[in-house]
Amino acid sequence: MPTSQGYLLFDDTVLDKDYSHHTELVCRQWSGNAKAVIKGIGVVTCVYVNPETDQFWLIDYRLYDPEGDGHSKLDHVREMLTNVVHQKRLPVQVVLMDSWYATKDLMLFIESLGKVYYCPLKDNRQVDDSGGAQPYRRVDTLEWSSVERERGKMIKIKGFPKDHKVRLFRVEVCTHRTDWIVTNGSTQDPTEATQQVCGFRWKIEQLHREGKQVTGLERCQCRKAGIQRNHIGCAFLVWIRLKHLAAQTGRTVYQLKHGLLNDYLIQQLKNPSVKMVLA
Repeated sequence: MPTSQGYLLFDDTVLDKDYSHHTELVCRQWSGNAKAVIKGIGVVTCVYVNPETDQFWLIDYRLYDPEGDGHSKLDHVREMLTNVVHQKRLPVQVVLMDSWYATKDLMLFIESLGKVYYCPLKDNRQVDDSGGAQPYRRVDTLEWSSVERERGKMIKIKGFPKDHKVRLFRVEVCTHRTDWIVTNGSTQDPTEATQQVCGFRWKIEQLHREGKQVTGLERCQCRKAGIQRNHIGCAFLVWIRLKHLAAQTGRTVYQLKHGLLNDYLIQQLKNPSVKMVLA
């Protein structure tokens, strides 16, 4: 169920078509999963999360087709966000997104809608924490006091309006990885709370993984764009149905899928639809 504390998540995934030479909608693009530029169909997704119940739903998606509609992935996110706020009218408090979407225009647009965003910055993003006393420098070269490590610090991101500042948190995800999280919220919550909020962003990764592994999201081999669009839409509908049943039965979508396959196999062994005749 929607909640006034709802989170809105945006991210994209690439349906691997690296061996497709004539499939429409396929273009070369960066894949975070492959950590390389590959040929594939880009899908930008929008997920709604109820943090109180830990449930989430796919509520919108767009196919990345710059040659067809001239839209970038950022354009698609802006369009879906506008749709959620003004057409769907879902209650949303926080917007979570990947570092690739942490652009000035999109961040300021989210602020204009009265929403709070949390998003990571890339290590080389130029910022200033000195109030203009020093030149901009990479975010990963900033010094941190013990208080700032606990509560974050106010910074200005290069290219933003003169007096526009955001709060930056240094989140140590593991020994070899540190995330630099910025938010426009006036929160004084500790870094640990920010890390917990950003943890909900992995719900959208769960959608992408389950969609590919359970519904065959990227397995359509047809060449025509219309058929690819229909296949992707049907795959998402299957995921939505499986997710609903999983919530009702207390099982995972993987358990449901394997259960269906096992039931079908048992039924076919008992009464095969194709009779085998041995010579």
